[in-house]
Amino acid sequence: MKTRKPFQNFQVDHMTLLLQPELYNVAFVTFHVIFGVGPDDLLYEKRKKWTDSTDEESMTYAVRLGTGANPNPELNNTIVAVVQPSEPKKQSSHVREMLDGHQAAAHWQHIALRTPDLLAFHKHALERGVQFITPILKDEEEDLIQVFSGEWFYPGIKSSGMFFEFLQREPSDSETQAVQNMNRESWFRDKTFLGLYGEKEREYQTGKVTPFLPDELFHKLHKEFGAKKIWQIKPKDLELAEEIMLQFGKK
Repeated sequence: MKTRKPFQNFQVDHMTLLLQPELYNVAFVTFHVIFGVGPDDLLYEKRKKWTDSTDEESMTYAVRLGTGANPNPELNNTIVAVVQPSEPKKQSSHVREMLDGHQAAAHWQHIALRTPDLLAFHKHALERGVQFITPILKDEEEDLIQVFSGEWFYPGIKSSGMFFEFLQREPSDSETQAVQNMNRESWFRDKTFLGLYGEKEREYQTGKVTPFLPDELFHKLHKEFGAKKIWQIKPKDLELAEEIMLQFGKK
């Protein structure tokens, strides 16, 4: 059997997310409010003045979503899950639609972010208006619980095909029981990959793809922050963004 060489021991370094300008600033405040990005977690923000007659524009920024290494070596794996449109060509397939719709041979569908407390994060995100397409699910084969978010896009534009999975490995018995109590109807129905696959298929067949942020909330945030430069969004603005999200979440 082939042995992995030291230089082939890959870990996730970073992920690059391409966004339309309308989503750029809303994503910036969302990373701070939902994902807990602080001042020290804004690793860089780079700008360029494209012509003499225009203002500087932000080209890119990088945010840190977490730090540290887990003492359990099994939790330090870097994993790529690969999916193909396996349905007959005459049958609808959201995977095929994602690929063909973006005229792509490959497409990063979702990013899985591991948290030490999924129940707390899920509550935090729901209270701030984030939409999920599944309840928290318990994997049948692995010792983990997981939930999948809506896609990152905004009103009036084609859905992106990109979303987040949030997961917790090795949940305690009480956490597993709490999830089961929350989702008795779905506990034995929609399981992990096949449950997600079926939900995405339903979305793409109906044309009603759930966004990460509801349209109304997106409009509120974009109206407040869309015209600002990234470097003009200050801590008081982020506090306002969170208040807007919390007020919306109460609905």
